Amino acid sequence: MNQFVIADAQKCIGCRTCEIACAVAHAGGDSATLRSTHFFPRLKVIKNANVSVPVLCHQCENAPCAAVCPQDALVRDRNGIQVIQSRCIGCKSCVIACPFGAINVVIRESGQEDEPHRTLRSEAHKCDLCAGVAAGPSCVRVCPTAALRLVTPDELQRRVHEKQLRSARGNGDIRLL
Repeated sequence: MNQFVIADAQKCIGCRTCEIACAVAHAGGDSATLRSTHFFPRLKVIKNANVSVPVLCHQCENAPCAAVCPQDALVRDRNGIQVIQSRCIGCKSCVIACPFGAINVVIRESGQEDEPHRTLRSEAHKCDLCAGVAAGPSCVRVCPTAALRLVTPDELQRRVHEKQLRSARGNGDIRLL
């Protein structure tokens, strides 16, 4: 069973700190390299009059995004579903297949900045749980209201058991986690 990050809309204040932390983490930790044309967080804070909440990949067990990818660019590893950018052709099949709207295709310049003939490349971007970052998902660490949590398989089982006990006692609880 995969771990995943879940957002609590009751706690989210829409500050977008999670988006910034994500973009910085995927820019090698160097915020100086971020510009509006290079700002690619792997989650998106959605706001309306009643709610604000980050939308991000649920690391699905039977990931529809991976199933439809014609290049097998979306693969499962110990951190969930990952994108192998060298295989991605930017076809957007994964974007359409994701039931959560958690995948985006972004256009990046390839090559070095001093090269005269840089090309554009489409890439699928989704939450990778900050794979390679020892401290785990940056968004979870920086959220000022603790609206984001990393849910491990053990925690999920514990919470399901708690809900089953409450339900058996007649104190049902419909909260997600």
